[in-house]
Amino acid sequence: MSFKKVIKNKMVIFVFVLVTFIYLNNSSLFTKSTGAPFLLAHRGLAQTFSMDGIKNDTCTAERINEPDHPYLENTIPSMEVAFGAGADMVEFDIKPTKDGQFAVFHDWTLDCRTDAKGVTKDYTMAQLKKIDIGYGYTADNGKTYPFRGKGVGLMPSMEEVLAYFPEGSFLIHIKSNNPEEGAILAQYLSELPEKRLSQLTVYGGDEPVALLKKQLPDIRVMSMASLKGCLIHYIAEGWTGFVPSSCKKTQLHIPEKFAPWLWGWPEKFVKRMENVDTRVIVVAGDGGWSEGFDTVKDTKRLPSSYTGGIWTNRIDQIAQLYRQKNSRVGE
Repeated sequence: MSFKKVIKNKMVIFVFVLVTFIYLNNSSLFTKSTGAPFLLAHRGLAQTFSMDGIKNDTCTAERINEPDHPYLENTIPSMEVAFGAGADMVEFDIKPTKDGQFAVFHDWTLDCRTDAKGVTKDYTMAQLKKIDIGYGYTADNGKTYPFRGKGVGLMPSMEEVLAYFPEGSFLIHIKSNNPEEGAILAQYLSELPEKRLSQLTVYGGDEPVALLKKQLPDIRVMSMASLKGCLIHYIAEGWTGFVPSSCKKTQLHIPEKFAPWLWGWPEKFVKRMENVDTRVIVVAGDGGWSEGFDTVKDTKRLPSSYTGGIWTNRIDQIAQLYRQKNSRVGE
């Protein structure tokens, strides 16, 4: 046999062995997953709305679907019912106030869904308590406003939320890229007991999250920068089973369109991240607009054995589905 043929045969064997190793090392066929997925309720139990043609400045309160429950996003009642329905974690948004607090509110301005104008920083927390956060909701292009007059006093402060749910697990969303907000939040959180801090995760703009992580290195965080930092390294090295340090003790929001391209997805990927104290949350679509798995039909797009986190806007529907699955497994 010629030298060239020997080399060629060795190369073929090497490639075959390498491909076999990569496949077996990243296949979930031999990984058993037990337990239910981790359920994250986006803004508690919120009113849903059409995603058609949505843009950054779209007033989503003006395009809600016909209401089938009485709860408004980012309120204590909506969070309470979300936990009661089976949420493992509730996400809420924070915005700074005039008197140095954080109001729990989503929009850049108050104009869309409230009866006030401007931004939260124009008002004290006491003043924000007087506005009607249900004022602008309509499902029929302004013919009726089903929540008008029902949202007065419902905007809570972050401190109120954490005090009301002393054992609740929360994802806190910094709604800006202002590093000062990260510093203020870090100062507040640094005064909490270690156990309470372990129940909280912070995500948002790269700059405030990076600053907060620097001051509180043990807290779990997520930003676009931290997500990219983890996944770029993981795509390069994860086929070996190695988890980069950039992926450790963090939270990953993985768009469902990109998830199948990750080494070991789903079971081995989730297990690898759990082993380094990182939580995996899958979000619907491409991850651009906080889309969630909100119906039974949506969940069918997920692998049946998936046990990572699920982002949902309708915890009342999704949690019930997974409770039923668990009860069948236990029979």
